[in-house]
Amino acid sequence: MAAAKYVLRVTAGSNYDVDTHEVVPVNSSAPLKVSNDFMDVELNVRVQNYQGLPRNSPKTSAYFSQPPHDYNKDQYSISFRFTPKKPSPGSSATEKKSSDEQDDDEEDAPKQPSNGISAADLQWGNDFDHPIRDRLPPGFNTAMGIVKWWIDPGLDGDAYADEPYLYGHALSSFNSVHIGAGENDPEKGGLWFDEGGDEAGLETRRAIGAPDGAKQRMKWALRADSKEKWLFEHGKTYGVDFYNPYLDFGDFSLKLPGFTLPIMKYWDGQGLRYVLRNKSTGDTYLVVLFTLYLKEDVNEDGSLKPEALASHTSHTAAPTEISKAADEPEDEAALEEARKKLEGLDTGKSAKGDNNDDEVD
Repeated sequence: MAAAKYVLRVTAGSNYDVDTHEVVPVNSSAPLKVSNDFMDVELNVRVQNYQGLPRNSPKTSAYFSQPPHDYNKDQYSISFRFTPKKPSPGSSATEKKSSDEQDDDEEDAPKQPSNGISAADLQWGNDFDHPIRDRLPPGFNTAMGIVKWWIDPGLDGDAYADEPYLYGHALSSFNSVHIGAGENDPEKGGLWFDEGGDEAGLETRRAIGAPDGAKQRMKWALRADSKEKWLFEHGKTYGVDFYNPYLDFGDFSLKLPGFTLPIMKYWDGQGLRYVLRNKSTGDTYLVVLFTLYLKEDVNEDGSLKPEALASHTSHTAAPTEISKAADEPEDEAALEEARKKLEGLDTGKSAKGDNNDDEVD
């Protein structure tokens, strides 16, 4: 399954329904606006060496020539600013249940803040509609060990579930978190958020003891008491940036130090979906979907043929041999090699020694 046969398309929306998504102008400095009852979002997606849809999209962005992305050799970025809204009656996922179901759940459901979204609830991560356990390659557990050790110790999920997921708390998952509107500068590729905030945002951070630096904030945010202190308030704007040098959309591979996974070899046709959601209510705020299409299914104008859209909207995983990944132990040698190579890199993520008890066993 050669990557050269496929073309990448990025869409975004406020829910999982792809039919409601808009195509993201990758590497454009103009943000895409996404809104629902819960949140207003402005989004930029950047991909280095991009050759996907829409046709004639810029191959790169000025973003990648700015520090730290230039020396990190970052390969992609999902950057957005969002303003939470006070939900209207009946709009919450929990409020869509029947009266009987609401009564049953009332005592067990965690109390939601009346003036915002708790950092204990706001999640960012990946999920899938169909099982991927039969496609997980040998070495998957080692790769996940490296990801959790280095990229985000707060990740939690189940790759072997019928509907697999891997979520982290947004406050510890994003490379940059900015309280305030940040910048929209074409010379930096569009939306740009330094760690910190505007004057009021910095005061808010310091009032709850949140560190000024990105690495320190990530480590601080792993603690339960820290997440309880941080509230994404209704009506206030926050800027976040998620980036790394590990996922290469040029040849569709995950490249970790000392370890490479060729994604195309194990791909089952599902898109790579990033989701911003509420852990307690199940409310969805933003969905960004990276989908591969056969080049022959793309019209000259860059639109998709109807059969291509239908096949991805109602995707069913192809049968394949059962993987043994679930039973395979982590490769300690590969983990140690990754540790040696990663220590000292400045990617905005915590190095060994910063994670304390949150390191992978």
